[in-house]
Amino acid sequence: MSTQTPSPAPASTARASEDRSARIAVTIFPALILVAAAIGFFAPPVGQALAPFTSIYLGVIMFAMGLTLTLPDFALVVRRPLPVLIGVVAQYVIMPLIGLGVSLLLQLPPELAVGVILVGCAPGGTSSNVICYLAKADTALSVTMTSISTLLAPLFTPLLTLWIAGSYLPVDAGSMALSIVQMVLIPVIGGLVVRLIAGRLVDRVLPALPWVSVAGISLVVVSVVSGSTEAIVSAGAIVLLAVVLHNGLGYLLGYWGARLLRQGERAARTTSVEVGMQNSGLAATLAAASFSPAAALPAAIFSIWHNLSGAVLAMYYRRSADRHQVDPA
Repeated sequence: MSTQTPSPAPASTARASEDRSARIAVTIFPALILVAAAIGFFAPPVGQALAPFTSIYLGVIMFAMGLTLTLPDFALVVRRPLPVLIGVVAQYVIMPLIGLGVSLLLQLPPELAVGVILVGCAPGGTSSNVICYLAKADTALSVTMTSISTLLAPLFTPLLTLWIAGSYLPVDAGSMALSIVQMVLIPVIGGLVVRLIAGRLVDRVLPALPWVSVAGISLVVVSVVSGSTEAIVSAGAIVLLAVVLHNGLGYLLGYWGARLLRQGERAARTTSVEVGMQNSGLAATLAAASFSPAAALPAAIFSIWHNLSGAVLAMYYRRSADRHQVDPA
């Protein structure tokens, strides 16, 4: 009888390779985004040449996200509906209201206020799943929350933006919803279908998908920053403050909201990350298309900041788990 250890299944090997690639990508992601922002600021013609294609970049990011999904990722909706519901509701309640509160507190001008609020009305960020993994949170729950909030974005993002930001600038909710369907919903569903049809082929390219997202968001940032150089010079510091408050309060209220609703430690961490990290690439693209490049500035800065803060939060949660012996299983 052979005593050799069986080799891992191809899907398991692909998933492990994807996790390693994602950890590396999310670690250097902020540095790449900073480089992209510098290119946009110091070489505006480069960004202006890229700007007409921002919706395509976002579509590629969302298609890559769809390729990472499988039907079991949605099974938690049936098996554990309460934590999923809490996370998705918190996503679309806490962050839009924080965005409005920060805008009022800092007395932001209309374009910047709309940009901050739009970031809050966006679905969960694609890098939140890796941050949850690094934080010893519930990665499966994170994937489900991100997926559901993304699929609901064509409905909730335009409506919430209209209700909350409509007093600052006119909002064409119908046009925004159509854009989200085209840039988000169709590519995500397309990626999921391709994964179902050609799963083995997709498993081979899974390790490259985090880098596709990094490249796509970097191109969006270059485009947005190149059209916002004047706004950065005049209001960059106040926008950074708004982003830091928005993101930090999202983490805090997401965590304690889940705990007050009697969710466990790992589910609360997951909700914290999902609420605090937004799909800033989508927010930047929508802001630039629906309002102005200046309105996209908060989302561009959020792209940099929430990955830096997410990495620090993951480190804190991970050390806290080790210190209190939280079972990662």
